[in-house]
This record gives sequence, structure tokens and C-alpha cells, in this order.
Amino acid sequence: MLRRILIGIGIIAAIFLLFKYCDFKKPDDTTTIDSAGLIQEQILNVGKLIVTEGHFSEVITYKNQQKYLLDMLSFEKKALVIVNADVTVAYDLQKMKYDIDEQNKTITIVFIPKEEIKISPDIKFYDVEQSKLNPFTGDDYNKINKSVKANLAKKIEKSTLKTNAQNRLISELSKLLITTSQLGWTLKYEGKVIENEKEFGRQIKL
Repeated sequence: MLRRILIGIGIIAAIFLLFKYCDFKKPDDTTTIDSAGLIQEQILNVGKLIVTEGHFSEVITYKNQQKYLLDMLSFEKKALVIVNADVTVAYDLQKMKYDIDEQNKTITIVFIPKEEIKISPDIKFYDVEQSKLNPFTGDDYNKINKSVKANLAKKIEKSTLKTNAQNRLISELSKLLITTSQLGWTLKYEGKVIENEKEFGRQIKL
């Protein structure tokens, strides 16, 4: 009887050890982090349209003369032109190009798109003076529109609008820098390693 009890205990112990061994040997079901996949997902999140908006106003006086009879007669036309313009500076990061090197855990930004500037002027004319021999024509309006956009382009260059847009761009791209750093990857641009947002601002040439 004792022998049977001991055999039973032995069998139970053997079964218990067998289960423990199988449990120890079972494959690790811990999820493996797909670094490249996470980086590509972050690139997709970053790859959006960044838009910075601004508003500009200006007042110009347009004049034009037509002369006749050896310049003895002249007919002038003029107008006060008031311009209010909405301006947007945009970066379409869906156009950004990059290269992922999984073996060396390096992502290289190959191409960053230039900013796209859109000027939408609202032009209004006041105090219009003209004559039948020198009336306002479509050519005048084209000249005024061209002059307005040229003046606005100069104002945009002197303003902080483009700088603000670039700062937003760098801030957005820095999200990619954070992801690569957390995963132990290296982010490069133009052959240089980007280690922080400040370096991003210095090294990105737009």
C-alpha cells in the first residue's frame, strides 16, 4: 500500500515537473518592437501640411499718362489703391523624402520641400480719375496686381511670417527626432547627425 502511495506521489511529482519544464520552454510571447515600423508611422504622422497665416495691408497711388501732339497734350489717369491681403506659408511634408537603414538603425532625411507662399489680395480702387482718351483698361489692372504682389513679397521677406513657418516646421520634424532617439536610432540630414532641436534649426537649410 505504501509502495503504491509512493509511486502515485512520484507520478504526480513527475507530471508537475513536466508541466513546469514545458512552461519554462514555451516561446516568449513578449511583443517585439518593430522600430522601423514605428519610425515610418511617425513619418506619416509628421507628413502633413503645415500652414502659417498672416495679413498685410498697403495703400498705393497708381498714375499713368498718355501724351499726344509731341507731348503738348497729356491725359492722366490715377487711382488710390487699398490692398488687404491674406498670406499663407505652407510646407507640404508629404513631399518629404527619406531613407531608412534598418541595419545601422539610421534614418536620413533626403529632401525637405521648400515653402509654398500663397498671396490672396483684396484690391479696392478709390478716387479714380480717368478720361476717354486714357481710360483704365485690363492692362492697368494687371500692372497694379503685379505691383501689389511684388510689394507684398518684399513685406513678407522682412516680416517674421517665414521665420514663424520655419520654426513650426522644425518643431514638427523634431517629433521624428524624439522617436528615433527613444528607439536608439540616429537621425541624419545632409550627412550630419541631428541630436537636438537646436541643431535641427541650424542644419536645415531652407
